[in-house]
Amino acid sequence: MKSIPKLIRRFVLLLLLSIFLFLVLNIGFLILFTMDQSPNGRPWSTAQEMAEAVEQTGDGYGLPREMQEKLDQEHIWAVYVDNTTLQAVWHSDGLPAEVPLSYTASEIASLTRGYISDYPTFTGAGDDGLMILGYPKESFWKHMYPSWDYQTIAGAPRIFLIVLGANIILVLLIYIGANSRLLKSVRPIVNGIQQLPKGELVALKERGILSELAFNLNKTSEMLQSQRYQLKKKDAARANWIAGVSHDIRTPLSMVMGYAGQLEESPDIREEDRKKASAIVRQSRRMKNLINDLNLASKLEYNMQPLVREEINAVALVRQAAVDFINLDAEGRYPIEWETDEKLSVCMILADKSLLTRAAANLIQNSINHNEDGCTIYIAVSVRTENGKPYCVISVEDDGVGASEEQIRKLNDAPHYMVCDTNTTEQRHGLGLLIVRQIAESHGGRAKIRESAHGGFAAEMALPCSGYETEATKMPGSENG
Repeated sequence: MKSIPKLIRRFVLLLLLSIFLFLVLNIGFLILFTMDQSPNGRPWSTAQEMAEAVEQTGDGYGLPREMQEKLDQEHIWAVYVDNTTLQAVWHSDGLPAEVPLSYTASEIASLTRGYISDYPTFTGAGDDGLMILGYPKESFWKHMYPSWDYQTIAGAPRIFLIVLGANIILVLLIYIGANSRLLKSVRPIVNGIQQLPKGELVALKERGILSELAFNLNKTSEMLQSQRYQLKKKDAARANWIAGVSHDIRTPLSMVMGYAGQLEESPDIREEDRKKASAIVRQSRRMKNLINDLNLASKLEYNMQPLVREEINAVALVRQAAVDFINLDAEGRYPIEWETDEKLSVCMILADKSLLTRAAANLIQNSINHNEDGCTIYIAVSVRTENGKPYCVISVEDDGVGASEEQIRKLNDAPHYMVCDTNTTEQRHGLGLLIVRQIAESHGGRAKIRESAHGGFAAEMALPCSGYETEATKMPGSENG
């Protein structure tokens, strides 16, 4: 079960990322908020600026006009206290009545740290006095008695990391504890989903947070099991029907072929009747071949045809099939051109010899069947690499009537190659190519139909070279043929 740990890792990483972003965001807000609140911030610097700007005149002390205006704008009162007498030698206009004009050393120390009558005060040292600025009430809060143990300050980074680590662990424990029930409910659901493609019956306990999902998954499994059972019954009935009909047809068909053969060879009938008997023999032979093809196609479709795999040289096998057809073509209407590279004399594949021979023969026979006026057949065996794996490609082309792009598309995309219509005089691509595709797919390869470079019809079959058959089912395009 790789999905559950992956899900847990995803949750934990998401949680850690959230904590990190949370800390960064809060630290950013803290810095932004306290930027102007430091002990040496604006009020203290303003007080020092005012202390340095105090100037002595003939009438005493005073501030420049722009400084006075600044105090008025911010509603700040100011008092300048002489260092020697501790008496106020100057104060701003509008000084509150409760603000004293005479101070002691202890009062100076107190107002420097805190307040005068709830006015937060800030001081700045002048040349011969102390400038005291009083801000409006509740405009600032002052920490009057800051005192920290030195060891605490020195160990602050370590304490911070310990507290941070403890908080992270606590959050993780809370998070895992809160989601443990969810994870416990997810595990059987994931197991059930993985069992569905294997055709196994899923029976989950319908309880917990995901009880509704478990209920639907159980119902889906029951429905799939029922559908699978019905499909098996239909497939078995179909296969049995094909086998039964084929068996029942063979006996009367053999009689028809026998009697028609006798009439064809009888000297007592007219030439016209002899031609009719010959046609009956040819068509009966085609029916017999069709029945054999139908049986083989049915067996391949339902995996009823056992595969006897062995090491086979595909070049030699296809060459022999070509020679057999050349020997049968007494009239020379279907010459065969061998286009295999002379350097390629061996191409080993692991296959059923009888089925592969049948596939090669079907490819050649397809060109013959659909070109009654004759054509040249081009046969080639080559090695092609796809996704880093070598494949033996057997291609058969002709320069005959060919097929349109739409017909080729239908032949490649249709679930099978059977093409039927009311035009019985037109040759159609039928079970021969279907069997080629089924044989290729049963060996982990594929079959493909295309337009020939010679102007006619082309079909090819690609099979994995020996040693790569276990991975061949991953070959692109094998599902469509």
